Amino acid sequence: MISSSSDAPIFDPFALAFGTHEPGDGQRWSTWGAITPSERGPRPYPDWVVTSAAAFDTELGIVKTGKEADVFLIERAVPGGQAVVLAAKRYRGPETSDFHRSSRYTEGRGMRNTRDSRAVARGSSYGRSVSAIRWAYAEFEALRTLYARGLPVPYPVQVNGSELLMEFIGDGQTAAPRLAAQRGTASELYPLYAQVVEIMRGLARAGVAHGDLSPYNLLVHHGRVVVIDLPQLVEVVSNPDGMDMLYRDCVNVCTWFSRQGLGCDPDAVFAELVAEMF
Repeated sequence: MISSSSDAPIFDPFALAFGTHEPGDGQRWSTWGAITPSERGPRPYPDWVVTSAAAFDTELGIVKTGKEADVFLIERAVPGGQAVVLAAKRYRGPETSDFHRSSRYTEGRGMRNTRDSRAVARGSSYGRSVSAIRWAYAEFEALRTLYARGLPVPYPVQVNGSELLMEFIGDGQTAAPRLAAQRGTASELYPLYAQVVEIMRGLARAGVAHGDLSPYNLLVHHGRVVVIDLPQLVEVVSNPDGMDMLYRDCVNVCTWFSRQGLGCDPDAVFAELVAEMF
């Protein structure tokens, strides 16, 4: 309760929430209030983003395991109020992860802290911890940039250390299927192909390539293709391997669609993307 200038009591739900609730097993207070504005998603925040410091984050289970990160489901909710299910991508620490790919993908990117740069180059335990955080922030910035450009990516809610929270693409607690799981005739698959090529065009206009694009990091949600797994986003011009990785993305995409009976020429797609870029 708080008082107005007339000393009449005013109901304060924020104070009430803190006064009557505490995190239980598998819960924590929302980390939204512990981060800086630059670690939050682009404004305006979507209506579904829960920004109240009275919210809890509740672990719901694991969605996907990977070599460098695992994806979990969490529910961020104010007790008795707004709630949303989010994907929590947690990059692994030095005990369980090997960031062996990072040197190729990060060519052309700078690192301000020379101590961190040397530690990453040596592959020390501290350096691998720096890499985990660095990749989380790299993916967050990639999502921010691409979301602002209107590309179909999950909205990046926030980044905090080696944990990235983002929009969960799916229904309820069931993730949307990957493109790799789609089956159909060439005419049925063509709308998905057209969306994938348009995503690649959008990346090219931004001067970047996914760098690891495949049917396994393209989700299909109610007919809409959404691209995920973007920590290694490659700046094509500044990276010595940029053109090679752009071409590899084209080959990966065209190989899959060709196997489904839909003709796709990676050289033609590559030429189109280079034209978009320059």
